Amino acid sequence: QVQLVESGGGLVQPGGSLRLSCAASASIFSFNAMSWYRQAPGKQRDLAAVITISNITKYTDSVKGRFTISKDNAKNTVFLQMNSLEPEDTAIYYCRADFRGAAYWGQGTQVTVSS
Repeated sequence: QVQLVESGGGLVQPGGSLRLSCAASASIFSFNAMSWYRQAPGKQRDLAAVITISNITKYTDSVKGRFTISKDNAKNTVFLQMNSLEPEDTAIYYCRADFRGAAYWGQGTQVTVSS
């Protein structure tokens, strides 16, 4: 069983930045992939960014050039650096780990972009 704990969410003005962290209870070195999903009010949960075991990264079009996903294997932590935030980025952000055929989710962290 893998536990994931997100942190770093909050209220930020448009154009601002936030850095989300996702700490895993197990070594992430052999995880197939780790991802950040987000769910806006009244909408489905969608993929924002993913980083694979070989450090290949992919982003949904709406965050390309603004968000950066990275991981620190020594700290068992994945990060999402979010710059140039827009009101449309307001959502609950969830961390997901894919490992040995199973998907594990964190509890989510709220990001609100508003003036």
